[in-house]
Amino acid sequence: MTLLRLDHLALAAETLEAGRAHVEHALGVDLATRGEHPHMGTHNRLLSLGPEVYFEAIAINPAAPAPDHPRWFNLDNFEGPPKLSNWILATDDLEAALDILPAGFGKPVALERGDFKWSMAVPDDGILPWGGWGPALIQWHGAKHPAPLLPDQHIRLGSLVLRHPQATDIAQTLAPLLPRDTVLFDDTELPSLSATFDTPHGRRSLT
Repeated sequence: MTLLRLDHLALAAETLEAGRAHVEHALGVDLATRGEHPHMGTHNRLLSLGPEVYFEAIAINPAAPAPDHPRWFNLDNFEGPPKLSNWILATDDLEAALDILPAGFGKPVALERGDFKWSMAVPDDGILPWGGWGPALIQWHGAKHPAPLLPDQHIRLGSLVLRHPQATDIAQTLAPLLPRDTVLFDDTELPSLSATFDTPHGRRSLT
């Protein structure tokens, strides 16, 4: 039984302005209004990828108090130019998904922002499995989800590719839970995440 589905993609940056500029230049669109995550001391900007999937540029919020725990997506240790860093899978039963998967995906953390309420599995050290390249898991509570509420700028995800030395192992671990072709896996020496997008300006990509 499929328990997981693609929810959104995250691009990490040292500053939110750098992340915003990088995505807007690559895709030729404007990102939506900034949002904040007080529990994690981060902030983001969003982009619709259709009625069920979205994209976020995320960074540490310098105006927010630093949390007394590691931030998600290992942002405490992020440095360098903006890059596509994480893929987030949604489930209707976060506890059940975590029970099936191997250890390391984290513990559910209850979060909310305005009308949005969700739980996110966050590892104690902020680092997801396979050196941070494993998916993050999220469960939305209630009917509210960001994707259908964002302006539709006619951007759609074309493909998502995870390149990793253990890509085959990652694919086999997730296979019972994830629909086929959600993400492509490629065994390579250097880990990376890359995505292509269909835009009004043609096919664009981000890494």
